[in-house]
Amino acid sequence: MRTKQIHTFEDIEKFKSRLLNWAQQFDDVVWLDSNPNSNKEAQQHYSYDAILAVDAFTSIKTDFHQGFEKLKEYQSYTKDWIFGYLTYDLKNDIEALKSENFDGLGFPDVCFFQPKRVFLIKGNDVEIQYLKFVDDEIDDDLFQIRNGTQAARGHVYSDIKIKLRIHKDAYFEKVNTMLEHIHRGDIYEANFCQEFYAENTQINPFETYQKLNTISKPPFASFIKLQDKYVISASPERYLKKQGDTIISQPIKGTAKRAMHKEEDELLKTNLSKDIKERSENIMIVDLVRHDLAKTALKGSVNVEELCKVYSFVQVHHMISTITSKVDLNTHPVDIIKSTFPMGSMTGAPKISAMQIIENLEETKRGIYSGAIGYFTPNGDFDFNVVIRSILYNETEKYVSYSVGGAITAKSDPLKEYEECLVKAKAMREVLEN
Repeated sequence: MRTKQIHTFEDIEKFKSRLLNWAQQFDDVVWLDSNPNSNKEAQQHYSYDAILAVDAFTSIKTDFHQGFEKLKEYQSYTKDWIFGYLTYDLKNDIEALKSENFDGLGFPDVCFFQPKRVFLIKGNDVEIQYLKFVDDEIDDDLFQIRNGTQAARGHVYSDIKIKLRIHKDAYFEKVNTMLEHIHRGDIYEANFCQEFYAENTQINPFETYQKLNTISKPPFASFIKLQDKYVISASPERYLKKQGDTIISQPIKGTAKRAMHKEEDELLKTNLSKDIKERSENIMIVDLVRHDLAKTALKGSVNVEELCKVYSFVQVHHMISTITSKVDLNTHPVDIIKSTFPMGSMTGAPKISAMQIIENLEETKRGIYSGAIGYFTPNGDFDFNVVIRSILYNETEKYVSYSVGGAITAKSDPLKEYEECLVKAKAMREVLEN
């Protein structure tokens, strides 16, 4: 079905830069970059350093109604590489839930495509996989990539005016309402998010991605272009990976800022690892993930490999846990995702009550924010991130948006939660406001 070639490049960073530049000519682009030089500590579960998929041969776009069933049919039919995203609002396909908040972006709930051209990068090697009917274009494409010039730098910004969907006082009120739910016993924890947005705004998505990635260097960076819809993501978080019969989930709960001086930075990291509130947030979600994975796991195979380990990223320290399970190889990969969706780190516990309360208190439909971006391989393996630290752009509507959130627990202080949101939003705001 695909012609495969492996090429070795001495300067792989230069090749990656030219490859992504070359990709801009296509209407359908998924670029995934683990920034391996910046995230060596967190690399043990990585299959590739970067992947590019371009030029749709077939595709699926649908709303949440029977969304997972339609994706399952599409994945089973293609039995090939497919790349795309799942929005948070697919929750409505699984439970009797709704999404009625404001939506300025208008992304489809499910969007995947089967690319004609795939580039898989590991170390200095690039494996090229082209569908047979375009494999005569490999040499010409490689020539263009190798000899391509950098795209002319356009203006990234009109004068961008970032607005808040929820102002500070209203945010405090809403967090206090959530705390009332917690004290009443409706939930233990919920992830509460707020949107920052700009209307009548044009950005250069490619250049915006390059700037955001340079600032953040996250392990789950992605640049998505699907016609006029763009996702520019600096996500640090894996949602779910399947490799053979092994499932891996790595929820993040617990965040601290970085400091310029090493001693202060180490102190912030140590304090995070010992923070009772942050640890309790993380452990509650680990419990939820264990429960979700158990739905498809072979008996006794759910295992917490790492609990509350602090990893350092360019902008922040994060507390990450790693939970694994084993599955029967006959279990459909889409069913594994459906049984754990949406991810616990972006919902709360108990999950359904948390999602109902979130919907009532938030002002914006989440859409692709807190959904997942990733791919399925031809043999049914997959890897998906959590869509956070991401700039979303509808070019036709000239609407730019990014959202941030935090876990609210019984020990939450509304002011500290608000400040944590601003820390998480810092890189995106810097990039957009230049």
